[in-house]
Amino acid sequence: MGTEHYIAELLYRYNCVMVPEFGAFLTQLKSAVINDASNSFYPPSKVISFNEQLTSNDGLLVSYMADAEKMSYEDMQKQIAAVSLKWKKLLKEGNRLNLPNIGELWLNKEGKTQFQPSYQVNYLTSSFGLSTFVSTPISREVLKEEVVELEEKIPFMITPEARKESTLRPYLKYAAVILLAIATGFTGYRLYNEKVYDQELVRQEANQQVSKNIQEATFFNTAPLELPAVSLNVITNKKSGGVHQVIAGAFRIQENAEKKVLQLKEKGYDASYLGVNQYGLHMVAYGSFDDAKEALNYLRKIKQSESPEAWLRSVK
Repeated sequence: MGTEHYIAELLYRYNCVMVPEFGAFLTQLKSAVINDASNSFYPPSKVISFNEQLTSNDGLLVSYMADAEKMSYEDMQKQIAAVSLKWKKLLKEGNRLNLPNIGELWLNKEGKTQFQPSYQVNYLTSSFGLSTFVSTPISREVLKEEVVELEEKIPFMITPEARKESTLRPYLKYAAVILLAIATGFTGYRLYNEKVYDQELVRQEANQQVSKNIQEATFFNTAPLELPAVSLNVITNKKSGGVHQVIAGAFRIQENAEKKVLQLKEKGYDASYLGVNQYGLHMVAYGSFDDAKEALNYLRKIKQSESPEAWLRSVK
C-alpha cells in the first residue's frame, strides 16, 4: 500500500501527520452545518489542511509504516524520503498530486504549494456513521388549503392570503384594541370609585364606633345594679353646690346613676347626682367641696377605702 494510505489511517487518530522532507497534514474540528439554501446537513468533521513548512521527522509516520510493512525504521525512513522527492518533482513539473481520501496538491504561479482537501471521508471518529444528506422540503399546500377552508367558517384571520381578501379586518382589529382600552379605562375608574367609597364607609363606621364607645363609657361599672324594688325619690338634675367633686361614676342610663346615689347614701356618703356631661353620661359624686385641698384629701380617703377608680372633677 502507498504512503498516502498510511497517512489517511493516522489522520483518524492524530491531528498532525508529518511527511519528512515534504510537509505536514493537519486536521481541525468543524461543527455540524445546515445549509438552508440547499436543505443540506453536514455532520461534525475534521477539516484537513497542509503546511509545507513542517518537514522535520517526528517519527510517527515512519514508525507506523515500518511496523505495518515489517521493515526496519532506517529502511522505512529511506523509502519515505524517496516518496517525498518523487512528489516534489511531480509538483515542480506542473502536475497535480492527488492523494486519495486526503486531497489534491499543486503549485501556484509563485511556487507555493496549494491544497484542496477531500470531503469524501470524515476523519472524526465520533461522527462515524453520519453522512451528508439533503432534506426534501415539506409541502404545506394541503395544510394551507385546510386552514383557508377553516378560516371561511370561523371569523378569524389565519393565513396571509386570507388577510388580503378583506380590507375591513385591519380596521376591525384597531377598533377592537381601542374598545378594549376604553373598557379597561372605565373599569379602572369604576374600581377606583368603589375603593374610595369603601374607604369612606370604613372611616364613617370607625367614627361612629368611637362616638358610641365614648357615650357608653362609664369609667367604672356599666352593668345596671340589681337592687330590690324600693320607692325612689326623684332626684333633680341640678348640680351640687361644690366646685370640686369626687366622682363615683358616669352612667349611660340615668336609672343606674340614681341607684348608685342611693347605694352610696346608704353607706353614709353625701352622694349627689351631678347631671349629664358633654358625652351624654350621668355623673354621680361621693361629695362636693368648695375647697380644693379638702376635696383632694377626701379623694385619697375614697381611693383607699371605697374605690381606687374614683377621680376629682373641678368645675367653674
